[in-house]
Amino acid sequence: MMDSTHYLEQAVNGPLRLMEPLEQELFRLRFAQHMPDALRALRQLYGQRPDFDSWVGHLVNLVAQGYASRPGPLRLLDLDRAIEPDWFQQSDMVGYVCYTDRFAGTLAQVAEKISYLQELGVTYLHLMPLLRPRPGPNDGGYAVQDYRQVNPLLGSMDDLASLAGQLRRHGISLCTDLVCNHTAKEHPWAQQAMAGDQRYQDYYIMYADRAMPDRYEETLPEVFPDFAPGNFTYYEAINRWVWTTFNEYQWDLNYRNPAVLAEMLDIILFLANQGVEILRLDAVAFMWKRLGTDSQNQPEAHAILQAWRALSRMAAPGLLLLAEAIVSPDKLIPYLGRGLATNKECELAYHNVFMVLLWSGLAERNARLMTYALQQMPAIPSGTAWLTYARCHDDIGWAVRDEDAAAIGLNGFLHRAFLSDFYSGRYEGSFARGATFQFNPKTGDRRISGSLASLAGLEAALEAGDSRLIELALRRVLLLHNLILVFGGIPLLYMGDELALLNDGSYLDDPSLMDDNRWLHRPRMDWTRVAQRTDEQTIPGRVFQGICALVAARQRTPALHAQAHTQAVWTHNDQVFGLLRESPRGRVLVLANVTESAQAVARHRLFELGFGGPLRDLLAEEPLADGHDVWLPPYGVCWLALDE
Repeated sequence: MMDSTHYLEQAVNGPLRLMEPLEQELFRLRFAQHMPDALRALRQLYGQRPDFDSWVGHLVNLVAQGYASRPGPLRLLDLDRAIEPDWFQQSDMVGYVCYTDRFAGTLAQVAEKISYLQELGVTYLHLMPLLRPRPGPNDGGYAVQDYRQVNPLLGSMDDLASLAGQLRRHGISLCTDLVCNHTAKEHPWAQQAMAGDQRYQDYYIMYADRAMPDRYEETLPEVFPDFAPGNFTYYEAINRWVWTTFNEYQWDLNYRNPAVLAEMLDIILFLANQGVEILRLDAVAFMWKRLGTDSQNQPEAHAILQAWRALSRMAAPGLLLLAEAIVSPDKLIPYLGRGLATNKECELAYHNVFMVLLWSGLAERNARLMTYALQQMPAIPSGTAWLTYARCHDDIGWAVRDEDAAAIGLNGFLHRAFLSDFYSGRYEGSFARGATFQFNPKTGDRRISGSLASLAGLEAALEAGDSRLIELALRRVLLLHNLILVFGGIPLLYMGDELALLNDGSYLDDPSLMDDNRWLHRPRMDWTRVAQRTDEQTIPGRVFQGICALVAARQRTPALHAQAHTQAVWTHNDQVFGLLRESPRGRVLVLANVTESAQAVARHRLFELGFGGPLRDLLAEEPLADGHDVWLPPYGVCWLALDE
């Protein structure tokens, strides 16, 4: 095995040979910092291959090429991020997630909406799948035909680079998706494989008969049992069974082949050089397959992410990696790094557990499960952050562990069934209007679709014409946003939630969408409601202004920095959720009433939690009466700090 300096000199004498000596030296410094981590991960993946050295040399050359072609403004961004490495952990970070066409139309038109995003306090914009998808059904854009072209309906790659620059100049970082587990079957690699080219057939996982697929299927779950049962698809043209986890038109990539990892690294660097600052790596949990397992969250999937992180840091250290791993808590934390990989895997991950627990607390009118389950989650590495959210483009899967449910006297299976019934509106007395997504009769799993406002009760309240129910629904909407904004990390606002948009059934009129009810909560932006955002007598104005006030409170509270310890605490009132944020920057105690009746937390409990002196509510910006219990109105929240 070659000494790593050989790979460096190969790069300096190759892709970097025309660069200034200072620029070459900067690359040498980054190489020295990150190459040991890259080699550790690559040896885990490919160390037994006789051609290991040549593949490592190829990867370093790709990195050097990415470094050499990085535009000047992005080089300055890299330096800025090095000076302030916690930029994404600060309390002024607020994210916004949308589909380009449904928000504004095209990439160029998104630029026209920057002032709207700034009004909300947005500093992070996630534009949902932008890269060219296959024609026809494409899993909402996650079946990519070309990673180096933008969907022509949205614009061009030049438009993407231009938008990224405009956003950056307004203090907004651009996030977009890279689908790394699979390509569309129309991708050139798949087309070459379909034509019989063995080189490209090795880019995918395929078998000549059912023997191995049948063995794998014994332990594989089904992601879309309703419309894509099974995990393999037969293609007569090549007489092969191809691994297709999600849909028959999405072919799983074969990362046992280092050529696939190299191709994806090159694409990562290409997108970084267009100005993308955060790459959402889609379906990372599925990237490595192992017989006898569910082929998710395998150690090699983590090694792939660690290799990409170390190698991309040499060329584009301003780039962050976001793991899209919607898995159980014990399997989620490792995507942010553990052991030798601490602070060396992804910087960001979705806190899907918190999202699920929020909805569970509202349905139960009880904070016990939320408190206990969050207490079981270990701390994350200091250089990482959660993305917190109450709703996203996807369905809600009830990620409640049996152990956590049992610890507070619940049956996990029955509780998950209750949540599905409650949020589909089947449960008597439910305030929610949602829809069941992908019922799996083998496991009883039922996920839920629906907009935040409809799941929180606004749709039903408006149908009933009941002003009291409308008020309670709006309070739930604001409570959900309040808690994602105070928890830590980067809170994500999903497009339209800031205006309380309801379920949108128009997807049923589109034959390409009608079989996927997740489009129920992917409405088009209603710009007539946007015009009402300043009028608090309207529903859009009430919610928009309420969220803006919460964002402002977050921005003026440095104690909410992501590095602050986040701990769920017992309030001695099961209807009130308690959250303690604690660091040298300050201490904040959050109290949240998850019921429609007023609730109190005893003053002596506040003393026990270290809040025994005069208190100030950071949301209301006023002191609390000393010596009294803290009363919370229905779905009320306060952020308490010692009043100094």
